[in-house]
Amino acid sequence: MGAARSRVFSVGFRPGRLLCWGPMRNESVTGERAKNFPAALSPLIPLLLFLLLAAGGGMALQAAGRPNLVFLMADDHRAFALGSRGDPVIHTPRLDQLARRGLSFTRCYATSPICMASRASVMTGLYEYRTGCNFGTGRLSAANWNRGYPLRLKRAGYRIAFAGKWGFPLEVPGYEKQFDRWGGFEGAGQGFYETAKNPSLRAYAKKYPHVTLALGAFGRDFIAESARQGRPFCLSLSFKAPHKPHRYVVPRTATLYQHARFTPMPNYGVAGLKRLPLQPKLGRQYAQRKEWLPEEQFQEHLRIYYRLISGIDLAVGMVLDALRDNGVAGDTVVIYTSDNGYFCGAHGLQGKVLPYDDSARIPLIVYDPRRPENAGRVSSALVGNIDFAPTLLDLAGVPIPEGLDGRSLRPIIEGRQTEGRDSLLLVQNWGWARNDQNRCLAVVTGRYKYIYWCYGDRNLEPVEELFDLRADPWEMNNLAARPEQAAVLRQMRALYDRHHAAWARHCVELPAYREHTRIFDRHIPWRQKRFWTFDPAGTRKPDRALARIYRELVGAEPPPKTK
Repeated sequence: MGAARSRVFSVGFRPGRLLCWGPMRNESVTGERAKNFPAALSPLIPLLLFLLLAAGGGMALQAAGRPNLVFLMADDHRAFALGSRGDPVIHTPRLDQLARRGLSFTRCYATSPICMASRASVMTGLYEYRTGCNFGTGRLSAANWNRGYPLRLKRAGYRIAFAGKWGFPLEVPGYEKQFDRWGGFEGAGQGFYETAKNPSLRAYAKKYPHVTLALGAFGRDFIAESARQGRPFCLSLSFKAPHKPHRYVVPRTATLYQHARFTPMPNYGVAGLKRLPLQPKLGRQYAQRKEWLPEEQFQEHLRIYYRLISGIDLAVGMVLDALRDNGVAGDTVVIYTSDNGYFCGAHGLQGKVLPYDDSARIPLIVYDPRRPENAGRVSSALVGNIDFAPTLLDLAGVPIPEGLDGRSLRPIIEGRQTEGRDSLLLVQNWGWARNDQNRCLAVVTGRYKYIYWCYGDRNLEPVEELFDLRADPWEMNNLAARPEQAAVLRQMRALYDRHHAAWARHCVELPAYREHTRIFDRHIPWRQKRFWTFDPAGTRKPDRALARIYRELVGAEPPPKTK
């Protein structure tokens, strides 16, 4: 990328000095030059200053010298599906180039690995239990939205734009108009791969019929507009890809992987499925497993999934080229990530949601052109998607609101710190039929992961899982019952209790969170809890499917619906 800087204008005063206005430079008007400055213009200076600031907040002194920000987020992009992460088949040259020039995080997690909850956490820097946002739970509050990174950057003088999948409900009507440029899908919906079906992007449909490239074009145009105005900007692009439906791909990628043969991951299919407790199987991830099983289905499905990711790579290239062509590449920090991972048949499952690494770990690349020493650097610091909002604010020099769950990654990016968190909470608070059977909380540290499957009934007992991620990265060996791991288990339980106590103190006043404070408490016997269960005699597809799965796996009739 080029190193040219955007033309930021400034005007201001210091005692004894009159600063010139025009392109920023280290010059001032002093001495004789100050005396000769036209006296007639002096009374106009305050008015000129006011007009400049009113015409464009980005010209304000507080925004001068701050980097532009480009935040790129995929949907369902598993952490391992990148050439820079060692995938020998996938074609992601521009993302790999970004990784070669920047810093890659290998231990980044979506704290709620499901799109709606994850996206609300990304915007705000808050855990799900504080946003109250997931399918069937509640909307993001106006107070939390006002603390989110887009509006705080706008108030600091940045131009802000959003395009693509928004993904969560917000109690603020007309929030789209708060952006300088808007190309988001309607409401909390999934949007469409066909550009023409997304009203805010319809102008791009003729040239870019696939929405992935339309998003790249939107980003290109916003970058050009901002560069012409000489204003700092934050561009947020939220791709639909590689989310289902896995069929309509960018035409330029249609022949990729045609003859590829993918090596299944060590925890793929039946081998990984056998290692799971019953609770994580009592959900949609198991019910839809045949989308990735048997292996021939896995091969064909992965070809399309990878084509969708390669389409994102093309759009990322459009954005990077726009930064270079408009002379702002050297002043722009680019971040690439995803809202959650994807099983792709790992553990014999489809989808995401559950706290296993295939579902919860996400890619994170941060390229800051002002940090050439970061080229190709890899960090194993434990970080999460709740850290994105405070990081964006910190990079822009904007104060981070007090009380966020997230922390700025700027010290790691700048090499002043190498360690991440001691632990991170992973939340599974979604039931396909509003059921509790496969809900859980998990805690991950630099080495271990502890999962508490809280559900119990007359046929099932709650289950604990403990994984040594260093020795067992594919999470195939549950160590919770091993006597030699008793000390580690006690430590992980204590961390779990600490995070659960924070949930109990700070969760939003919504039933889906207050009630689940109790069911996630591992010290309360399951018989004293009142669970949401699916209806075994129901007519809805999820109820019928889960009842069938329960009978198949447990060998008994499911309990009657209690809520």
